[in-house]
Amino acid sequence: MKNQESKIVIEHLIKIYGEKPHTALKLFREGGTRDSILKETGNVLGIADVSFTINQGELFVVMGLSGSGKSTLVRCFNRLINPTSGHIYIDGEDVAHVGEKRMREIRLTKVSMVFQKFGLLPHKTVGENVEYGLKVKGIDKAKRRQKALETLEAVGLAQWADYLPSSLSGGMQQRVGLARALATDADILLMDEAFSALDPLIRREMQDELLRLQKELHKTIVFISHDIQEALKIGDRIAVMKDGAIVQIGTPEEMITQPADDYISAFTEDVNRAQVLTTGSIVRQTEHLILGEDSPSVALGKMSDQVIEYMCVVDTHGKPVGMVNKQNLESAIEQENVDISQVMQTDFPIVRAHTNLEDTFSLYQQGIPVAVVDEEGKFQGLVEMANVLASIGNSNN
Repeated sequence: MKNQESKIVIEHLIKIYGEKPHTALKLFREGGTRDSILKETGNVLGIADVSFTINQGELFVVMGLSGSGKSTLVRCFNRLINPTSGHIYIDGEDVAHVGEKRMREIRLTKVSMVFQKFGLLPHKTVGENVEYGLKVKGIDKAKRRQKALETLEAVGLAQWADYLPSSLSGGMQQRVGLARALATDADILLMDEAFSALDPLIRREMQDELLRLQKELHKTIVFISHDIQEALKIGDRIAVMKDGAIVQIGTPEEMITQPADDYISAFTEDVNRAQVLTTGSIVRQTEHLILGEDSPSVALGKMSDQVIEYMCVVDTHGKPVGMVNKQNLESAIEQENVDISQVMQTDFPIVRAHTNLEDTFSLYQQGIPVAVVDEEGKFQGLVEMANVLASIGNSNN
């Protein structure tokens, strides 16, 4: 995440379902468990003292098995469910304790929601469905129609504006639901199992569509899922819940490489690590050569000291321009007035640090390491096929 400004801050959030929530709350604060509270009061501990922060522009996934509390947690954000105790700060405002009038304003202006079952109005056209939130906000007909068409265009459905939702496939209907949420220009999107009702192929397409839109719009998205593959694919960070509590929050790579406990390990044990881990996570920070500054003899000395087969050559801006091995350097030394630029290999693989390992497999066919660069194209280090195989061969245990 480039921008680490906090957008949503959750502090000690607790939700208890039942007729005696405050009695149950007292028991919980005295150390009662979910089971003991249920047995003693008949109340259910839905959210168990949760605290965390979601950053501006982050796609944050909340996942867990059925009954883990993930939907309860996210529905507290827009007060579709009222918390029993705690604080929910959105842009610094504690929405857990505002009046209903102010909460309606927040729902209209700051927080939109996309539901699992689409939630479209069947008697209204696709365009009218997308306009609905704007109509409630009091936007005039011409402006909301224009905004609806622009948003439908963004999700590839502008030509369906005058059709009823029943004319559309499930995946298309979910795009309409997404367009309706986007049309309000709310900073925050809450997506409750938004793709789980779709067929697997359409679901993957919607995941790709969401990632594409997020690159353009930079919304703060809170996405509920029970599917670890989905969470790892789309999430900047993931929070895994169990029994109303958060077990671990981390990036997809952290979930794979640093599971907090056996529960997280069990979630991720069947994951294709090559699709999650990136070159940046396994890169070796090796010595490099600077074009025009390091001589072949100095370079050969560095290579011998580090016992490495290849070294990357960078320009004065730190960007890779070539690759050399011992044979190249020895050849340059044997010849007079030959520098590194004349013997280095300029056709070599370069990838960004965020590139998945799976996408690099074909690059090792040349038999030389892959140079890894940051977003600015500056050299970060080298990755060899042996590093890739070692990383995807590691278990979570």
